Amino acid sequence: MARIMVVTSGKGGVGKTTTAAAFGMGLALRGYKTAVIDFDVGLRNLDLIMGCERRVVYDFVNVISGDANLNQALIRDKRCHQLYVLPASQTKDKEALTLEGVGRVLEAMGKDFDYILCDSPAGIEHGANMAMYYADDALVVTNPEVSSVRDSDRMLGILSSKSRRAENGDEPIREFLLLTRYNPVRVASGDMLSVEDVQEILALELLGVIPESEAVLNASNSGVPVILDETSHAGQAYADLVSRYLGEDLPHRFLDVPKKGLFGRLFKG
Repeated sequence: MARIMVVTSGKGGVGKTTTAAAFGMGLALRGYKTAVIDFDVGLRNLDLIMGCERRVVYDFVNVISGDANLNQALIRDKRCHQLYVLPASQTKDKEALTLEGVGRVLEAMGKDFDYILCDSPAGIEHGANMAMYYADDALVVTNPEVSSVRDSDRMLGILSSKSRRAENGDEPIREFLLLTRYNPVRVASGDMLSVEDVQEILALELLGVIPESEAVLNASNSGVPVILDETSHAGQAYADLVSRYLGEDLPHRFLDVPKKGLFGRLFKG
């Protein structure tokens, strides 16, 4: 059966969909058959970031309602044939997602996939609850700012109390932390929380730190998961994230202020 991970946060705009796309691509490139499901009914951004928006015919809600089957709705990535996308509906209401319907789809997919990533809407509304209910793992995405971390702490309470695992008294969801848009210069000046500050508040295993980078925006606008940009620090950090999740022991990079070269020190550039 597939391992199900929810990519979640308490606050919007922290990079969940970018992370789901990059993480999914990273797992698929390692040879694992992976599906990424967009739970953000009404908005549907995952297919844009994955560059497959023109290929959407049927969506997640169509499968739940029986208007289409999984084979009709799943979109296979052209760059990596181990990766599939199940887009959200732009026209349906969030209430179209039901626990029974979501569970039925995940059970069917679990027989054929190694990993299923659930790209959750922000906060604790209906779509987010649907995305996390069946999860085995949770990747909590946060920016290093007080409001984002505070909202993520609230999400941890939901994960520990409203999931299927919690209701059944099973082993808890494995929770991991991902810090995005990290800027060591702003941390050094006191304008941004440090990695240690965030970990002290959330007390989660740190799986990755993604540096603030224009490469993320450029990749999203191009419909290419940023992990494929192997020359960018953000792409490399996402690759490290996948490696750590799969059990590799790697040091965290891009946490310190870059040292200036001789020319930069001489001219204070």
